[in-house]
Amino acid sequence: MILINLLPHREEKRRLRKQAFFAGLGVSGLAGVAIVVFWYGVQMQMISSQQERNAVLMDAIAKLETEIKDVSTLKGEIESLKARQRAVEDLQTDRNVPVHLLNELVAQTPEGIYLTAIRHSGESVLVSGMAQSNERVSEFLRNANSRSPWLAQPELVEIKAAPAGRGASESRRLFEFSMRLTLKRPQDVAPAEAASGASAPAAPKV
Repeated sequence: MILINLLPHREEKRRLRKQAFFAGLGVSGLAGVAIVVFWYGVQMQMISSQQERNAVLMDAIAKLETEIKDVSTLKGEIESLKARQRAVEDLQTDRNVPVHLLNELVAQTPEGIYLTAIRHSGESVLVSGMAQSNERVSEFLRNANSRSPWLAQPELVEIKAAPAGRGASESRRLFEFSMRLTLKRPQDVAPAEAASGASAPAAPKV
């Protein structure tokens, strides 16, 4: 027996294909939405993890900055203590400088000169006095320049004849003079003395 299909099979097939197409399109859309949602969740998880790491780093940076400030404060305190220590050492070193100055002036002042004033300011010394002649003042300058380990750079500031009647006990007129000297620091004198001692020839053996 022959069966004849009188239904519109082409329309039915077309309808089925449309249904299949829309069903596939819907599944693809759902899959795309699921992928987007999944990727969004992954991104949010990564952002959250990065934010946590950033927070840890910020805490560590804040601690380091605090430690750096503490170190800077300690360095400042150390430098201040060193400055105070140097000041104390300088005071202890310089307390005998006036004694050395007077000793050197006594040792280097030749006969025929007497000093009337000594002004000491830092390393500069201004000496005023009376001399029997210009030659005595020149000798004083040479002594201060070459024979004294404490005095240096002698400079004659002024020399002039004393007014009449000044130094009446003297048989001849005196000369007023003033000269400027540089007083060396003890830390400068010690190396110079050590070098001169090292360069001095040894005494011959008997």
